[in-house]
Amino acid sequence: MGVDVDDGCAHKADAKSDLYYGKVPFLFTKKEEVQRFPSLLSQGYTQHVTFYIKPALLFLLFLFLSVAWNHSFWGLYRLRDIYARFDFKSSHDMSLSNQASLTGNLSLNPLTFAPLPLGSIKPLGWLDDQLRLMSDGLAGHEHDFYPIVSDSVWLGGQSEYSPLNEGIPYWLNGLVPLAYSLDDDRLKRQTDDVVDYILNHQQSDGWLGPEEPANRDIWGRFPLCLGLMQLVDANESKSAQVLPALYDFVSLMHLMLIRNNGFEEFWGRVRYADMTIVLQWLLEKHPGNHTHTLFETMSLLNGHGLRWANYYNRGNYIFKDLDEVQPPITGDSVVFPYVHAVNAAQGMKAGAVIYRFNDDASLLESARNGVNWTLTYHGDPAGSITGDERESGLAPNRGSELCTAVETMYSLSYLYQAMGDRVFADRCERAAFNALPVMFTNDLWAHQYLVLPNQPFSHSLHGPNPFWNTGDQSILYGAAPNYPCCTVNMPQGLPKFLSASFVQVGANGIGHALLSPARVTTTLPSGTHVFLACNTTYPFTFTFHYTFTASAPFTLHLRLPSWASGYEIHATSGSGATPKIYTAASLPSDTHTGMLVLDLLETGSVTYNLRADIRTEDRGNDTISIHHGALLYALDVGYSDSSTTKDSSISVSGTDPLTNDTEAKNRIPAAAHDHYIMNTKPWNIAIDPATLVYHTADNEGEYELPNPIWAYQAPPGYITAQGCEIAWEIEMQVPAVPPAKGERACVGEVREVVLRPYGSLKVHMAVLPVMERVKS
Repeated sequence: MGVDVDDGCAHKADAKSDLYYGKVPFLFTKKEEVQRFPSLLSQGYTQHVTFYIKPALLFLLFLFLSVAWNHSFWGLYRLRDIYARFDFKSSHDMSLSNQASLTGNLSLNPLTFAPLPLGSIKPLGWLDDQLRLMSDGLAGHEHDFYPIVSDSVWLGGQSEYSPLNEGIPYWLNGLVPLAYSLDDDRLKRQTDDVVDYILNHQQSDGWLGPEEPANRDIWGRFPLCLGLMQLVDANESKSAQVLPALYDFVSLMHLMLIRNNGFEEFWGRVRYADMTIVLQWLLEKHPGNHTHTLFETMSLLNGHGLRWANYYNRGNYIFKDLDEVQPPITGDSVVFPYVHAVNAAQGMKAGAVIYRFNDDASLLESARNGVNWTLTYHGDPAGSITGDERESGLAPNRGSELCTAVETMYSLSYLYQAMGDRVFADRCERAAFNALPVMFTNDLWAHQYLVLPNQPFSHSLHGPNPFWNTGDQSILYGAAPNYPCCTVNMPQGLPKFLSASFVQVGANGIGHALLSPARVTTTLPSGTHVFLACNTTYPFTFTFHYTFTASAPFTLHLRLPSWASGYEIHATSGSGATPKIYTAASLPSDTHTGMLVLDLLETGSVTYNLRADIRTEDRGNDTISIHHGALLYALDVGYSDSSTTKDSSISVSGTDPLTNDTEAKNRIPAAAHDHYIMNTKPWNIAIDPATLVYHTADNEGEYELPNPIWAYQAPPGYITAQGCEIAWEIEMQVPAVPPAKGERACVGEVREVVLRPYGSLKVHMAVLPVMERVKS
């Protein structure tokens, strides 16, 4: 029994497997797995409890005793306390004991920064340009022609790429924030049409989706509910339609989990933090009389879920390149759910989510370990996780998936709101400004499934490749290359980044958490109404111009990135006031959050200037990546795009009706086509880091960015260095790992090379060997 790993983002698991089924997780597994990961056993019930009661019989026993005990279901919860005394639990608590679901404090630990309602933050500048390109591009037109959306099984159609039925849920989770961030009526009609159909066809027992009772897995509901949550957050008039449907589903899910149903495969058991976020939102915003059910459902999800905290400890975490682990880690390995790259991206936030309701502060340190270790030992220099599909270490010829990038961004933005660690915001910006834009064509009609840090060409591959489990179209730019999940999941990336860019701080403060051009209109808990606009060309330049009006004084919190080598603030607050100047000497930042705090009156302006220096980061074996501010810089290898006239990637895995549907193929917009992008300059370059020089635009403070900003040579800044060509082989159709130190003799003259922002270079070399000069 194992996992079929042929279908990409969410692989099919055998529902009968003891490894993934709701029995005793990890208790019955391969001997060699137990030897390699012994403490993962503790993720099941406590090992010294040797008996096992089938879930159905256990539930009947509970139900019988609860009826006999005060003729009420509350007897079940009293029995729970007796049941707990048998120590039939561990950190993986299926019994609800150790949770605040009954007699404890039925409230959540607060977030460090509270999110603002969706739609209260609007994009400006280049961010507005990019989101409008999304609306005009593939994301905004999937509803018109892409079968996974337009002909979805969720909408009475025939199309879906996986038995998990996650296509429409992914799409809705991204289209709602895009539609309401732009106030785009066309996109709002799309989301309304889909939501209306789904809720009008909700099954009588509360189930959301097309599945029959015998074939229900709750995972696909998680992104759907995130989309519904955002819809109500943005449009209160949707509450009467959405909230009853959500609560009907939550009640059913609660009952399914008590009966040990709902997780036919393991995906939901590692991604359950997403659904927990929805439950916590309901509890804080729309609790009704459902408080106990919400807490119990959170506890049940946590009880059925796999333990990220157990994996994020030194005894279990895999620090080495997974390709070197023996026996090999495959889809049916006990550790596989944790090292699937998209799971890893989503799992980083799990500890912070769970802590909010179970008060286990150790989960916060676990979350810090998870982020640090994952991005240090399995991260790419652009801020995402290397994993094609499974994590693979640091090799720059291995891929990172687009789904991984957007889920990494969401987890990191949530972690900054929840825990306040400045590093989470720094890392989120790195992914948003590097890992995300590099995977899209300029018009946002095509994307990659995988991007490689060292990728001097992008086209279809033929034959063996170095990737763990992706195919010939992995690095091709197209509408749905390799596998459809990224096509429907990618719209969430930038809109959710925008919606997390400003936050509420305390009762009377606004914080600029993720730096970018945007404006916010909101009423704070104190009653102060605030309008605040930030005009900036960041991350390409480093000046922020804020203007504001408020009904009363308020505090403005500005995040100081950890890479900044200095800053200066000029603040004018109040009519006729003299500007105040602040520097590190007079206004130190909060050492935890990185926030600089300004007390402001009702009107005024603030100018915030950052200083940045070139930084290099060691990528192993005497190779480096090069950074300036929040941007990664990569070798400019030239650019030649020979596009096809139609998209070959729409037909995928034989599951898409476009495979043999000529009429449907004719509906594909002309803009949706493949892109074969090649280098026009040598890529096999070693550089001398001592010669790196940053060049900025003239009149940087007044610079107007071109649109699209992530086009080749569009961003204003660039870096030069001395470099030379070296002998560097192609291996399995992509550049081999950089030559070892001592094998990098120049084969050409030393000359000046140019590095540009990674996101603007669809073909690039971002992990470069250090040049070895011959001593004279």
